Amino acid sequence: MKDLKTILIMLFLFSYQINAQEEFTTEERLEWFQDAKLGIFIHWGYYGVKGIGESWSMYHKRISYEDYMSQGKEFTADKYNPEAWAKLFKKVGARYAVLTTKHHDGIALWDTKYSKLNVKEKTPTKRDLVKPYVTALRNEGLKVGLYYSLCDWSHPDYNVVFPRPNTQKDYPQKNQKFLSPWQRFVKFYQGQLKELSDNFKPDLYWFDGDWEKSSEQWRAESLKDSLLAWNPSVIVNSRLKTHGDYSTPEQGIPVIRPQGVWEFCMTMNDNWGYYPTDTNYKPIAQIVRTFVEVIASGGNLLLNIGPKPDGTIAEEQVERLEALGEWIKKHETAVFNSKAGLPYGHFYGPTLLSKDESKIYLCLFDAPKNYISLKGIQNKVKSIKVLGSNQELNFLRNGGAAWNNIPGILRIETPNVENVDTYVTVLEVELEDALKLYRGHGNAVELN
Repeated sequence: MKDLKTILIMLFLFSYQINAQEEFTTEERLEWFQDAKLGIFIHWGYYGVKGIGESWSMYHKRISYEDYMSQGKEFTADKYNPEAWAKLFKKVGARYAVLTTKHHDGIALWDTKYSKLNVKEKTPTKRDLVKPYVTALRNEGLKVGLYYSLCDWSHPDYNVVFPRPNTQKDYPQKNQKFLSPWQRFVKFYQGQLKELSDNFKPDLYWFDGDWEKSSEQWRAESLKDSLLAWNPSVIVNSRLKTHGDYSTPEQGIPVIRPQGVWEFCMTMNDNWGYYPTDTNYKPIAQIVRTFVEVIASGGNLLLNIGPKPDGTIAEEQVERLEALGEWIKKHETAVFNSKAGLPYGHFYGPTLLSKDESKIYLCLFDAPKNYISLKGIQNKVKSIKVLGSNQELNFLRNGGAAWNNIPGILRIETPNVENVDTYVTVLEVELEDALKLYRGHGNAVELN
């Protein structure tokens, strides 16, 4: 009996140790994400067949439920090449991607047992589209993100504001009559998320649709606990009410630097899904500048693409991805292994700091005139150069009061015309030691 107790205690301690090893702090879980800088958002679904608003076209009654769902007959994915997607994403410098596994319309891109409304059963593709995406990303060393809408505008237990036929046949609900409609729905979406976690073990969950219900209704806190129990290292965006790990501003780039860990998601034109009549594409210069502004404020850019129903990516989108990738490759010293830059007021433009704060990266959106000004740097400067070229720039410090620790203005010569980048020029300012900033208001010079 004594030996049995000893064995049980040892098993308990061993189990406790294993569980403890699998627990990660929020900071540990977010470590890779904070270094990622660029992710690719992928809105892929029925809505690309007719080129209409994803899910929202039903919500706003611009198309009937039946006509919306009939698009599935032409959602073929016959040219879907996730390996090519993953290679492209890696080539342009992305570190992760996020795929819409289920939008608000309820259509699942994987072979889910909780709903017949999935691409394997309802479309000519007849297969799971998420699994090859996950495999392709992992083969390229990219982190896997799965978008999942908490709301489901097709589920018979989920109330909607537009006309919808009886969809019971698409949602098997055996032995659940004793549950309330909402309890059945909660069991449904929790089951799908368990399925995604077990089958694909994503690095990131990108939730959406949480605004339609309260945190208590979504069971948000217990859901977050379940996600971490299923995968202790997973991270979650802010659209799980107050239980996310990072914030996700959308479309309008923040003017004030956000607090904490964050990501900015943005379309290339005005729509998330494939929308061939929407030709209002952002110019490459705007996309590059947006990327620079975001990472200079400590965030990631989640840049969206909307593949066609056959699985190919529109030329306009590939062109913009590749152009951004070329800029990143030229300036990767500044992009990666860096963090948010100087506070406002030291330089007229975005900046980045190396992680050890021994280098400042100045980002010039326009060709400079006369000279470039950098203020409030107390360190001695070792060198200043133009990234992507071998040009060293001369510099001179003017003014200031060294005896009062008030640095003067660092006046930097302008780069040669041929070294000014088409989109954003980056200067590397190397300091003799870790950055020391002057953040005072200035004082009277009492001794000269």
